[in-house]
Amino acid sequence: MSRAIVITGGSRGIGRAAALQAGARGWSVAVNYVRDAAAAEEVVAGIAKAGGKAIAVQGDVAEEADVLRLFDAAETAFGPLSGVVVNSGVVAPPSRLADMDLARLRRMFDINLLGAMLTAREGARRLTQGGSIVLVSSAAARLGGPNEYVDYAASKGALDTLAIGLSKELGPQGIRVNSIRPGLIETDIHASGGQPDRARRLGTSAPLGRPGRADEVGEAIVWLLSDAASYVTGSIMDVTGGR
Repeated sequence: MSRAIVITGGSRGIGRAAALQAGARGWSVAVNYVRDAAAAEEVVAGIAKAGGKAIAVQGDVAEEADVLRLFDAAETAFGPLSGVVVNSGVVAPPSRLADMDLARLRRMFDINLLGAMLTAREGARRLTQGGSIVLVSSAAARLGGPNEYVDYAASKGALDTLAIGLSKELGPQGIRVNSIRPGLIETDIHASGGQPDRARRLGTSAPLGRPGRADEVGEAIVWLLSDAASYVTGSIMDVTGGR
């Protein structure tokens, strides 16, 4: 079944992997990005090459007007939407909470939580024919991120709670809501937090003995969007190599 979906943060990492895999299924994808237009257009080209349709839409998920414009553009291009991947997120350099300033905390929660809430809200409003919302959380939500980023962990823990509550609100409308918790995945988000080798360095501690790949998380996201997961809602799925 063909689908039309929105993916925030779709130009890199896990969002990029999910977008390309959705395109390979022939789906239509609105690829949201903040700064790197070239990377977003590369994903769009990859989706088209794989047999899907795609547009790139710039926007900051922490800005309500940008979120509305993203969904408007997706509906104009593709018609009614059937899926939303709430993926945009940031980390910051390792720090204890006692040393975090207000600017860091505001940025973390504006993007990771407020932006996720705005995106999920628009999904709740616009999936008028049913569908699926996938919230990209993190294993940090249950591990806590001590001495590194308890702020990031707290923001992701809120997404797990959102998945549970929103799934109960939207279930009667035929909209499924799930959270997916990646573990140590090799993406450039670690570099943005000042630890480019973090996944490789710590990934060997997972029971599977290695870090994960973005495409492995992307597969799980696309499955949750698909009819194969038609009776899955309110779930929190770990993709962590057993960590």
